[in-house]
Parts: sequence; structure tokens; C-alpha cells
Amino acid sequence: MPTVQSQRLQSLPPYLFIEIDRKKRQALAEGRDIINLGVGDPDQPTPGFIVEAMQKATEKSANHRYPFDEGVPEFRQEAAKFLKGRFGLEVDAQSELITVIGSKDGISHLPLAVVNPTDVVLVPQPGYPVYQSATLFAGGEPYIMPLTEENGCLPDLKAIPEEVAKRARLMYLNYPNNPTAAVADRSFYEEVVDFAQRYDLLVASDAAYCETYFGDRPMSMLEVDGAKDVTIEFHSLSKTFNMTGWRLGFAVGNSTAVSALARLKGNMDSGQFNAIQWAGVEALARWDGPEVQAIRDTYCQRRDALVDGLNSKLNWEVRKPQATFYVWIKCPDGIDSMALVGKLLDEADVVTIPGVGFGSAGEGYIRAALTVDVERIREAVDRIAKVKF
Repeated sequence: MPTVQSQRLQSLPPYLFIEIDRKKRQALAEGRDIINLGVGDPDQPTPGFIVEAMQKATEKSANHRYPFDEGVPEFRQEAAKFLKGRFGLEVDAQSELITVIGSKDGISHLPLAVVNPTDVVLVPQPGYPVYQSATLFAGGEPYIMPLTEENGCLPDLKAIPEEVAKRARLMYLNYPNNPTAAVADRSFYEEVVDFAQRYDLLVASDAAYCETYFGDRPMSMLEVDGAKDVTIEFHSLSKTFNMTGWRLGFAVGNSTAVSALARLKGNMDSGQFNAIQWAGVEALARWDGPEVQAIRDTYCQRRDALVDGLNSKLNWEVRKPQATFYVWIKCPDGIDSMALVGKLLDEADVVTIPGVGFGSAGEGYIRAALTVDVERIREAVDRIAKVKF
């Protein structure tokens, strides 16, 4: 019998959610009323004006052919306008920006375009698992940058050994952060730019949650002087416009890195369906409109219901996030994240995600997603309050 799994695939860390998934399916099969705070997928529909734009675009036969390799020019131009209006950035839509099939597409393919075997990639943990898996697939060597509460869930760049920094080719960052919901400020990004210039490495800034915020608008790393020389940033329409299933985003920044990713993708895929990109044009043109604000308001109400409820009814000290639709919850003393998630599912019929699933540095926490309505969140809090810890 032939070997069907490559060494690259076998090198991935174990998938720790299998047991939770099994228990969830079993509970649903038993007819139990499960409240799912695990999935990071918006439960509300895509705004109607975007759907209508998609419908019109699908009727045009020109969109039925192979997509433009680097993206529909009008979508790239609209993305550049968004970056100008939102962050004050001047971007060349031709040489510094390409369409990606959702930001995950660009983030996961980037190491294949810029990392050589045995190069070090600086990976934050807890963090999006794709950063590590993409590094391993490219033959790179992940070096974990722990995100601790004591350091504001920002990596301590001074703690990276000199010999590691000199071998580093790429650094992943993600702010606003999944799963911790931390937000980075200008001084941190300035430190990152200085570090990247000193060690001649590329920074991959994952800005997928930049438009999901409840106070001050999070900044782009590209706003910092010199950042464009060392940064490729990934933006997604998924969370901003409830478009997760549409798979649309863009990569922007250092022209050499953008070109390398475009060349890699040109050999790996045929781009995103043009009609989806035309719908994206309409979406980005209304990035600051009432529809997007309504989405933020919804998550803000849900955030308050969950955090205030847990803090008042269980006397937990849960920090109220200023961005993303996630809440990062510290486990009660004496219980690890897998055990807590299992207990909440078994005894409260509430699904959450164990922090250790985002890397060992995430142990001691669980993540809850604000992807059910306020009443269900309040019910989840009531159920959890009845569990004995």
C-alpha cells in the first residue's frame, strides 16, 4: 500500500480539537441544545448591497472565464482607496497589492515564496495555527514567540536570541489578535520595524480583524515609517463584511514580497472568481458605512453580555476586548484548558476552544467567539454559572 501522507503533513502538531468535536457531535445527536461559542464564523448574513453586486456580476459573461492572475484591477484600486481612506496609506495598486483568496490563502502560501529550508520563521503563540503549519510545509524552522498577559500579549523581541534572529527570514504578527484580542500600538510596530531592518527579515502582518473594534481604530503596521520596506500585510473582507465564505482579501506592502507571492500563486491557483472581486469593490467602497458599523455594534453588545455576565455571576476577571469578536478567558485555578472546555460542554452544553489548541503558550485560557445572539450568550453565562469548578 502506498504511503499517502507526506513527511510535511506528518510534521504538523496534533489536532487537539478532535475530542471536543467528537463530544459536540455526540451531544447534537442526542438532541442536546448546544450553544456554540467555538467557531470564529459570523452568524449574520452578508449585507444585501454586496449580494446584489455579486448577482449582477455573475450575469456578465466576461466574469465566467479565468480570473485575472493578480486580481481584478478595479478591486485592487478600490483596496488602495480603502487603505488611503482608512489608514492614510499611499499604495501602488499595480506593484504593491494583489488579490488573495481570503487572507488565509496569502498567509499560508507566503513561506513557500520567501522562506528557504532551515530558515527560521518567528511564530507568535497563542496564535493562528496556520503560521506554524505554513512554516513547516515550506521546510522552515518555527521559533515560538510567547504572547503573555504580562507583556500585553505582544512578543518580547528582546528575548529572541541573537543567533535565532540572524537566521530568521520571516516574522508573523497578528493584531488585533486571534485568540487573545490584544491590539498593538505604534511604539510596538516601530520596534518591529527596527528589528526587521536590523536582521533583514520580512514581517507578515495579519490584519484580518482590523475593522472589528469597539473603541479606537486599530492601526496598520504600514503606517509606521519604513514599514513598507520590510512588511507585507494581509487584509480580509471576511470579518468586516460577514463574507467568510466568499474567500476574498488582499496582500499589500513590500513590492518584492508581493511579487514573490504573486509568482508563487500563479503556479498554485487561478485566482478568485472575478464576480466575487466585483462584489468586493462595492464592499470596500462602503468600508465606513452604516452596515459595517452595525456589525461592530452587534459584536459590542454580545461582548458586554458575555464579559459582564462572567465577571458578575462567576466572579471571573475577564478582560473586555477592544477588538475582534473573541473573548480570551483565563481558566479557574487547578483546571487546564482542555479539561475546562470538556467540562463546559459536558455540564453546560456550551462549546468553547481550548487555548492550548493555539499552541502551548495558550495553555491556561479558553477562547469564546461572539457568534451567537445576545440572548443565547446570556443563556450560556447562566448555564456556566451553574457548573461547579
